Order: sequence, then structure tokens, then C-alpha cells
Amino acid sequence: MAILPIRTFGDPVLKERCVEVERIDSDLERLVQDLKDSLPRPGGAGLSANQIGVIKRVFVYDHEGEIEACINPRIVWASEETVEESEGCLSLPGPILPVSRHLSLDLEYIDLAGELRRVHAEGWLARVFQHEMDHLDGKLILDRTDRDSRVEALRMLDGEWAPGIDKARGGDEM
Repeated sequence: MAILPIRTFGDPVLKERCVEVERIDSDLERLVQDLKDSLPRPGGAGLSANQIGVIKRVFVYDHEGEIEACINPRIVWASEETVEESEGCLSLPGPILPVSRHLSLDLEYIDLAGELRRVHAEGWLARVFQHEMDHLDGKLILDRTDRDSRVEALRMLDGEWAPGIDKARGGDEM
């Protein structure tokens, strides 16, 4: 349908918690198609609705070359074991940050046919699901990384200065 611009750091829509989808209709089908069209390929592992300015609990992800849609997703189980790895984000162009995530999880969601689905994910796919769920909850990887990495990323994103960071002191708590 349309390749839409991806909202980037500083856009308030990225900090909003997305609302549940109430019905599957042509508007939702159009949103899912817009998400699929807007997901950079190659390079994008997933894209959430608020990243294109729509505050609905929907994301798409690349599953072995096929783009799948998750409506009203929720994590119903997550492993106690976590692993820290580097993550980037389409809404934070540039910084790659260390983020700790559950190693495996079960995700429930509704598909475009209205069917309830449950998928078990491990490793990279579990990380993608958690990243997109964070977006739907109004969180960015900046909220999940350590203080020093966050300060460095904010400086990179804002040309060596970011609100709340005192250059002379090296940064304040956010």
C-alpha cells in the first residue's frame, strides 16, 4: 500500500503505549500492509505500528524471509535465563547498544484471519519479539541499556548533546 517514514528518536509517538486492536477490518489489513511495505529489506527484523505513527498493538517481523503480523501480542512465558547482546533500532539510527533479553519465550497473538496463535521463540527471534513488544509499550532500547551506553547513544543521536546531559559533568541520571 505505502512505504511510510519510520519515526525516530524524539518523536513522542514512540513513548506512547499502544492500544489493543478491537476488530480486524480493512483498516487493520491496510496497516499491516503498510508495516510490511515500510520494513526495510534487508536490514529490518521487525517494525511496530507506532514506528509509523499508529498507536495500535501490531507489529510485523521477518520470519525466514516471510513477513508475519502479530496483533495484540503478549508474552505468556519467558525463560529466567537472559543474555546481553548488541541491538540496533530503526527508530534510533546509528547507536548499537547492549541490551539484556530473555533467551526464550512464548508469544501469543492474533493473526489477520482472527486466529489465536502461540509461538515459541529462542535466541534471535525471542530478542526481536521482546524488542517489538517494548515498542508497543512505549519503550526504546535506550530504556533497556546501561547508563554509560545511554549517555553515549544520546550524544550520538543529538550531535554530542542531549537534554538532561551536562557535558562538563559527563551526564545526569535520566
